[in-house]
Amino acid sequence: MTDTTASSPVITSDQLLKQWQGHRGLTRRVIDAFPEKELFNYSIAELRTMSGYAMECLGMAVPTLLGVTTGKWPEEQADKPTTKSDLLKAWDHATAEIDRLWAQIPPGRWQETDTAFGQWKMPIYALILYVIDNEVHHRGQGYVYLRSLGIEPPPFYDRA
Repeated sequence: MTDTTASSPVITSDQLLKQWQGHRGLTRRVIDAFPEKELFNYSIAELRTMSGYAMECLGMAVPTLLGVTTGKWPEEQADKPTTKSDLLKAWDHATAEIDRLWAQIPPGRWQETDTAFGQWKMPIYALILYVIDNEVHHRGQGYVYLRSLGIEPPPFYDRA
């Protein structure tokens, strides 16, 4: 067997983006599966609503990539959608921004360490993985909510 680890990455940045965008598409379908009222008002065990989880994901994705590409870590955005339609529009806008900003990440930036939002010091690749993991975690909570409402969620494995 030949050792190719020095010359071949496990995953390319384009592959990672495709993986993340697959997760984003699935999370969007989970958000869309909620009835309007329950999206903003339903929770279990005093946890946040699915719209609250979606807003957290929106508050992390583009701001993180802005920080990665510019070195400036923006403050949280104040505008919070109050309808499912507006939330899905914000989700779609952020998804397009992720593609735009991703193309601006210099290859060497992935291995650099930065302090995101003044509090999380880690390599850029780890920060991006954290943002993706956070979305997957909250989407899982959305699955529990949907099932408890008697709504069949989208298949978790369908990230096309």
